[in-house]
Amino acid sequence: MPLKDVTVNINVNNPGGTVGFGKPLIVGEKTGAHPYTEYVSLEALTKDFDDTTDIHAKAKAIFSQEHRPARVAVAAFDSASVEPDAPTTAADLVDSLISEDWYFLVTTVTDPLDITDVANAIETADTNKPPKLYSAQVTTATDATSIGSLDRTFVAVHPADEHIDAAIVGEGGAQEVGSITWQGLQLTGITPQKLKANDLAQIEDANAYAYVKKAGEPVTSEGKVLSGEYIDVMHGKDWIEANIEQRVQKIKNQAGKIPYTDGGISTLETGVLAVLKTGFNQGIIASDEGGNPISSTSFLSRAETSKEDRALRRYNGGSFSFELAGAIHSAEIQGSISY
Repeated sequence: MPLKDVTVNINVNNPGGTVGFGKPLIVGEKTGAHPYTEYVSLEALTKDFDDTTDIHAKAKAIFSQEHRPARVAVAAFDSASVEPDAPTTAADLVDSLISEDWYFLVTTVTDPLDITDVANAIETADTNKPPKLYSAQVTTATDATSIGSLDRTFVAVHPADEHIDAAIVGEGGAQEVGSITWQGLQLTGITPQKLKANDLAQIEDANAYAYVKKAGEPVTSEGKVLSGEYIDVMHGKDWIEANIEQRVQKIKNQAGKIPYTDGGISTLETGVLAVLKTGFNQGIIASDEGGNPISSTSFLSRAETSKEDRALRRYNGGSFSFELAGAIHSAEIQGSISY
């Protein structure tokens, strides 16, 4: 039997023309390896990783942010391990931890080929396992382009001596899903880069981002994953999907029995509507001119389902849709001056 009885699939239709969703996982290397462990402070983490390690540096960047998460998960592999089935690369370790309760991945790997291997582990994960996002860092736009067009990886182009990949997760990841766009974030401990317009354009053409000054303030220049989709869209989509699955699964668990009747089906729909309402309140779902959420549900009645589905106690007749609220990332405002 599957570990969950409720599955939700969302297709993001581009128009023509709660738990774990802010928790980071840091993956790095350590002699003897290190099991998946969650830490509530940098001080606690320092007992296992001293301040000379890359893992400590990544954790420090996360915990230094104003909106830092309540806890950070860490796991380490040993590339020299000869233990049977022991992960010896970051990609192998990530693949083994996909089902753990974390959402944002940060790694200590710096080679674009290794980053690509990790990114592919995230992208190709079993669809029945929890979705994740990978925050990576390279030093050139060319490196960012080499990783490929991926939906679940976002990349900073920044000097390697600062850990912007961890800092952006520390600042943006734990904020309420739907409340922010990942462009324009201000990061503690990160130095804005003095880039020429052409250099910044090259970075953003690769769907990566930089840390620069705009209107005199240091901010992240963009907020996209490598495929060109926005980070907040992926985050919001995953949040809606996971919370509908969780809400409907809990209804099923607590009810004892959901009868295969119109009333039982309505109970499932009520769970979906509750999540869509929360998604609207958090800014994930758009509103119409009257301030109402642009979302809908459609659940087949018992009479509209097949005899086979009823015999198998399987209900596949529910669906929902919504319009993304989006965000303004640029604006052009016309004006005139007269004497």
